[in-house]
Amino acid sequence: MIRVARRYVPILTTLALVVATFVAGSLAYPNFASAGVVRNLLVDNAFLAVAAVGATFVILSGAIDLSVGSVMAFTSILIARLIEHHAVHPLAAIALSLLAGAVFGLAQGLIIDLFKLPPFLVTLAGMFFARGAAFLIHPQSIGIKHPFVANVLNDQLSLRLPFGERGVSIPITVDIAIVTIALAAVVLRSTRFGRSVHAVGDDESSALLMGLNIRATRLGVFTLSGLCSALAGIVFTLYQQSGDPAACKGFELDAIAAVVIGGTLLRGGIGSVLGTALGVLLLGLIQTIITFQGDLSSWWTRIAVGLLVLAFVALQGQLSKRDE
Repeated sequence: MIRVARRYVPILTTLALVVATFVAGSLAYPNFASAGVVRNLLVDNAFLAVAAVGATFVILSGAIDLSVGSVMAFTSILIARLIEHHAVHPLAAIALSLLAGAVFGLAQGLIIDLFKLPPFLVTLAGMFFARGAAFLIHPQSIGIKHPFVANVLNDQLSLRLPFGERGVSIPITVDIAIVTIALAAVVLRSTRFGRSVHAVGDDESSALLMGLNIRATRLGVFTLSGLCSALAGIVFTLYQQSGDPAACKGFELDAIAAVVIGGTLLRGGIGSVLGTALGVLLLGLIQTIITFQGDLSSWWTRIAVGLLVLAFVALQGQLSKRDE
């Protein structure tokens, strides 16, 4: 029972920090605990949540993916170019970008598996490749003016809730993030693939002796990561209503930070999508508090995130030592 309790220490710590941060913000700033602020918190971090879901699977399997931000930018500019310059319907452009992201992730997984290369180096190369490909598609940002994007995706499909004096509009990007988190949680907890991801990350040799297909699991993880990165790029594109090849630089580090702060072990094997979602919320709350303060540089967010990651890595190290 003690071992089980230790397993949940990181995620419980993250939950406590989320609650404490929200309460502190509510006490310090009069309008912090309003429906509008919560709505903006969800909207501004929806694409990070989707990207972090893919990163959760990769880190749980004991690997890492550094191409997340570049794939998001590639997806963003690909969608914008197809819609605005080639008259492709937005739904078709979105489908093509999802396919491209999944194929890119699968290709990285194949290279890692076939040539027995470290995921860090392969995805580092993938990061440069996807970023370069994004600039080849178009060297500058492209605004999306298609009526289907503005009127249907960003307006008609928004969910309107009766909170506050004027109500709150929840855009489809938040719905996509919530559905992605829910589906990923079910996959990790209730499917053979999810259990295989945990097993491979915990001990690949033992997983092999158990008869698990290590190759299929690894390919599935990186394909899923590429798919989630592309989906995060779609959410980012809808959020900005434009495509930009220079966007999302360093975003893979934000996704990794959210995963680690959410309680997923960097060595793999232990973690959850729910914890990752809490990690994203904590990062968003820190950014919101700094914005409310007004006289602090946005770089304080990076400092706070760095300290949190360091603290959680130290916590993970202590828990691992006690389990030995």
